[in-house]
Amino acid sequence: MATRIPNLLTFSRIAVIPVLVALFWVSGDGARWTACGLFTLAGITDYLDGYLARSWGEQSQLGELLDPIADKLLVATVLFLLAAFGRIGGITLLPAIVILCREILVSGLREFLAGINVGMPVTRLAKWKTGIQMVAIGFLIVGDAGDVIIPHAQAIGVTGLWLAAALTVVTGYDYLHAGIMHLDREPTARPPAARQPKQAAPSAARPARP
Repeated sequence: MATRIPNLLTFSRIAVIPVLVALFWVSGDGARWTACGLFTLAGITDYLDGYLARSWGEQSQLGELLDPIADKLLVATVLFLLAAFGRIGGITLLPAIVILCREILVSGLREFLAGINVGMPVTRLAKWKTGIQMVAIGFLIVGDAGDVIIPHAQAIGVTGLWLAAALTVVTGYDYLHAGIMHLDREPTARPPAARQPKQAAPSAARPARP
């Protein structure tokens, strides 16, 4: 049961994506706050599933596979929606593009390094980047509706997105540099299967001498 809880939290980040998409088509501040709340809860599960899996010693291959996929699907979907509904535009699209390109780069590097049995751990700076990025996107989701609680919510979200993009460039370079160091390595070859000894062909029986 313990193994299922972190995986269910990971699945929840994927399951919430259609709901977020639908809420962008609902007008009114209530829909914006609801979308922001759901996105915030999804961001909390990003931390919680890994923490629980490590604390309980129940890390699974399924969780390791789905966790980065869920994060990238969630962030990419919301960034596209923000651009489509005009909550980011013009020069503000640049940090969003940088973030998306970095995610594709890191995914490719992880796949390459996995092929040569090399792990790529998440750095502390990358964790800061993710945290700032999630907070900035949350502000951008609620947009001007957040001014009643925090003035200039939209501007705070845009500033945070630029800061996350700057950290994205730094961490992306670190991961790329780590990947280049392993370019000359070849995938670990599997041990050859043990060969079965060939059996001698049965010889024809010689006729007995009279």
